[in-house]
Amino acid sequence: MGNSIPDNDESRELGDWQPRNLPAAYKVGVPPRKNFVNEFTERVKETFFPDDPLRAYKNQPKSKQFLLGLQSFFPILSWAREYNLKKFKGDLIAGFTIASLCIPQDIGYAKLANLDPQYGLYSSFVPPLVYAVMGSSRDIAIGPVAVVSLLLGNLLQDEFDPNLNKEEYHRLAVTATFFAGVTQAALGFLRLGFIVDFLSHAAIVGFMAGAAITIALQQLKGFLGIQNFTKETDIISVMKSVWGSVHHGWNWETIVIGTSFLAFLLLAKYIGKKNRSLFWVPAIAPLVSVILSTFFVYITRADKHGVQIVKKIKKGINPSSVHEIYFSGSNLGKGIKIGVVSGMIALTEAAAIGRTFADMKGYQLDGNKEMVALGTMNIVGSMTSCFIATGSFSRSAVNYMAGCQTAVSNIVMSIIVLLTLELITPLFKYTPNAILASIIINAVIGLIDYDAAILIWKIDKFDFIACMGAFFGVVFDSVEIGLLIAVSISFAKILLQVTRPRTALLGNLPRTTIYRNIEQYPEATKVPGVIIVRVDSAIYFSNSNYVKERILRWLREEEEKLKEDGLPRINFLIVEMSPVTDIDTSGIHCFEDLYKNLNKREIQLLLANPGPIVMEKLQASDFTELIGHDKIFLTVGEAAMSCAPKVIEEV
Repeated sequence: MGNSIPDNDESRELGDWQPRNLPAAYKVGVPPRKNFVNEFTERVKETFFPDDPLRAYKNQPKSKQFLLGLQSFFPILSWAREYNLKKFKGDLIAGFTIASLCIPQDIGYAKLANLDPQYGLYSSFVPPLVYAVMGSSRDIAIGPVAVVSLLLGNLLQDEFDPNLNKEEYHRLAVTATFFAGVTQAALGFLRLGFIVDFLSHAAIVGFMAGAAITIALQQLKGFLGIQNFTKETDIISVMKSVWGSVHHGWNWETIVIGTSFLAFLLLAKYIGKKNRSLFWVPAIAPLVSVILSTFFVYITRADKHGVQIVKKIKKGINPSSVHEIYFSGSNLGKGIKIGVVSGMIALTEAAAIGRTFADMKGYQLDGNKEMVALGTMNIVGSMTSCFIATGSFSRSAVNYMAGCQTAVSNIVMSIIVLLTLELITPLFKYTPNAILASIIINAVIGLIDYDAAILIWKIDKFDFIACMGAFFGVVFDSVEIGLLIAVSISFAKILLQVTRPRTALLGNLPRTTIYRNIEQYPEATKVPGVIIVRVDSAIYFSNSNYVKERILRWLREEEEKLKEDGLPRINFLIVEMSPVTDIDTSGIHCFEDLYKNLNKREIQLLLANPGPIVMEKLQASDFTELIGHDKIFLTVGEAAMSCAPKVIEEV
């Protein structure tokens, strides 16, 4: 080994290394004192920057730095130089494919947000163009999505009735979209994307499944042809409304149309899953359904027999809506509140989708740049009569399977939507609402992930509680309550883990100097007269008292066992500190109290392998002087050797 001291605890214990009589300061690897400003700067960089964002700019001429800066904000400048005809072919096919899927979906999602159908198409025209220039994902397809549309619609109708106050409702929608974009962009600029991660995967699974059922239930109005339908979203109110109108509100022609085409859509989806090369079948099925059902209604004039139809979609591209955004007055606060909530959910969905496909294709995605891109497209969208757009999982999956190469597929989709707005919208006049309901039901079924829920149950029961809490909150109350429950349970789990860290009792593995958790390794033996406790967390004000009480509880339980068996008392308590990544003043006071408590019992406190940050703070607080430098060791093995060398040698 020479004169070097290994940095890795395992390398010392597994090799032929033997404890040496080194000065304690060398044993624990005391770091040099740092300048406060430098230390603070390093901590800030570690917190907000997982990488060095300025690394690419170092040692570069000003012109190169300017170009890199532009590429950072507009990634299209980077990949466009390598764009070729082969890539365009893939993007062209993918763009046409997702356009055939998005057009009927957009009309349905606009209705879900209680907006006129054209607003859904607007939201698949402008935002995808902005994202194609600023986004870094090659696969994500931009547009309205079911969950965000439902959430936005519910929050908006709490403020204005979409039928009685149509103008105010629309103005609040674009205001919410503006502030959703501001929220997303601000999180990206400030590199606060980690806030999105506070909503756990389990909570998202439950929330999405609950939202899917709620959305499907909302579609029963169009699916069954019911005229008067509840505005509530909980399952009890919806089912009361459905069964209450069974004798006078259901329309059998509508039910036939809805059921027939829902069966067709489900069959198309099944074909696409069974044979991945036929991905285009479920992709074009919604548009085919719209064309066939519209033609059927037109030639039979089923609208004269109670079949509800779209009637009219306004022709032309997005009108400006800058003047409609509330920048003052009482509605400003409402718009900010709705925008922040809806924007965060949209951001969470887009982040999950972007990471999924980036991992599948093996490229890196900068989450903060993605937030800036998503935020900017919604800000621009709010000024062009769009409502909140984000990444759509169903469209992104189709985009991926269709062979997209870059964000140009979004541009192709946007151009097709533009042509639809300019030329084709009058043809949707006789499109039955039942087919839109069928398309939405077919789309949201995929949000119910049974396998993920079962896996969550197997892995972590607390996660499963979060999952079910979010699910039942959405289904039995509202999307907002489900979201609140999901966030609350996620925070509760974080608080529980922070305030109640794990501790473990360690024992010696026979014929080694390795010490491991005796629950995990039953063959590990306790050292006579010594108790060894490992703390598996940083020690802060929130958990310091619990750590101290838990260590003393381990000690008390061991003393009671030894007393019952008539064995020698405990003389040493070793705290294994390698998992303790940080400690604050409360944590240090906790160890001071523990030291005093043990002194009264005539038990010596020893520390094993505190990390550099922890060691620096122990030194700064003079705790190392209090406990003694000779009571701090590199490894548990050394500490145990110093307590009972003869016993260790026999082992």
